[in-house]
Amino acid sequence: MKKSTWKKHHKWFGLIFAFFIILFGASGIVLNHRQLFSDYQISRKWLPDAYRYKSWNNGMLRGTLSCPPGICQEDSAILLFGNAGIFLTDHDTTTFDDFNRGFPHGVDWRNIRGIAITPQGDLFAAAQFGLYRYSKKAGWQAVRLPLQKGEKLSDITTLGDTLIVVGRSCLYYATSPYRHFSPVILQAPEEYNGKVSLFRTIWLLHSGELFGTAGKLVMDTLAVILIILSVSGIFYWFLPKYIRRIKQTGRSATTSIALLKTSLSWHDKIGRTTIVLTLFIALTGWCLRPPVLLALVYGRIPAIPFTQLDSPNAWNDKLRMLRYDEQQNDWLLATSEGFYSLKSFQSTPVKISKTPPVSVMGINVLKQDKQGNWLTGSFSGMYVWNRHLGNITDFFTGKTAPETAGPPFGNHAITGYSSDFDGKLCIAEYEKGSDFASMPANMETLPMSLWNFAQEIHTGRIYTVLGKGTLVFIFFAGLGVLWSLITGYIIRRRKS
Repeated sequence: MKKSTWKKHHKWFGLIFAFFIILFGASGIVLNHRQLFSDYQISRKWLPDAYRYKSWNNGMLRGTLSCPPGICQEDSAILLFGNAGIFLTDHDTTTFDDFNRGFPHGVDWRNIRGIAITPQGDLFAAAQFGLYRYSKKAGWQAVRLPLQKGEKLSDITTLGDTLIVVGRSCLYYATSPYRHFSPVILQAPEEYNGKVSLFRTIWLLHSGELFGTAGKLVMDTLAVILIILSVSGIFYWFLPKYIRRIKQTGRSATTSIALLKTSLSWHDKIGRTTIVLTLFIALTGWCLRPPVLLALVYGRIPAIPFTQLDSPNAWNDKLRMLRYDEQQNDWLLATSEGFYSLKSFQSTPVKISKTPPVSVMGINVLKQDKQGNWLTGSFSGMYVWNRHLGNITDFFTGKTAPETAGPPFGNHAITGYSSDFDGKLCIAEYEKGSDFASMPANMETLPMSLWNFAQEIHTGRIYTVLGKGTLVFIFFAGLGVLWSLITGYIIRRRKS
């Protein structure tokens, strides 16, 4: 192409995508430091209508727990939990009262993964960042766990008087009075070969987390560089017109000319110096959304030595849910690698070959019904699993379930389930929610955490006007950003 054509490409691709690059950079910095921003939130009334809670959608209902009299209140009650915290209601769902007293400020701290009651009547809640115990006097109080650095919680369950908290890498268990929890690192399954997820490797490369705090700070710096390149590029396009207008009025344009020269100098030097790194961050980000994601999600590679993925723990960041199967007399473990069975926490987990489809987004429901079947729910749908017979059927159609999960989003994107409301089917879907009870209007605009807001921006889902096009927004925006960087480098290289 002619030099003038390269210039036009760089100019217009740069101007079109500069706004998005600035948002990508700013939101990426927030995403890299979640707990630093966990106290901050934004009301959903300022967000597109799709983000408002309606009929318990958007992850507001993950599950429920029936409380006997005297634990939550004098009468029996039901606790409803999800990403907005915990709410108390009764079996008739006449009212829904806030039950979050004692939790830290900021809805990000109240993203509840599960609730459990011990035989002694102790009430515990597993939030993503920690374990809490309920006291009628003080509300929810933090319980110390020997968590690994940066580990989040994913589930909580009981067996007899033993309370088991599921971290994403380890289990933590305690017996009454539940003051001291012991960590358990599960044994590696027989098929374990040390390889890790290709998708997760690219994800951690993109954020820098693969190399710890130092890596994240490097990526933060690159985000700032991309913002500077975008702003200086806008100045370089805007200022010449502004300078001509000033000169036409007879005024001095010295300051604007100096700013123009500075903008061009910074844009040129920083762009050429960091081209490899900026291309790297743009390319890795481009890989993390459909359709490229689908090609990477099942890939496996050896862990890069001395990184966060190079762990002696075969279950590093893989544990999701744990339940005891009374009929099979074993533990049913749901992981990012599939379902496993184990007789005890000291035995070797055995992978179950025939299992329900689970979306790459993770499992949200794992519940045993009265007949002993397991109900499994994820964004791939809801399935009924008879472990004894090996039968798996679609909950809604009764048809035999597919052997693979398919796309990340199925016809029914399941986020929650409850069997505690007598005679009322309570299955919550991400968009549709559930009609088991009317949701109070004042819950519609409950806040979203700043981190989740940044995530919606970073993934392009915030642009709801695109409809289903948000799924491929990053694919096209990523190509635009990459082309803008490449054409800019070619122009400056030819000039030099």
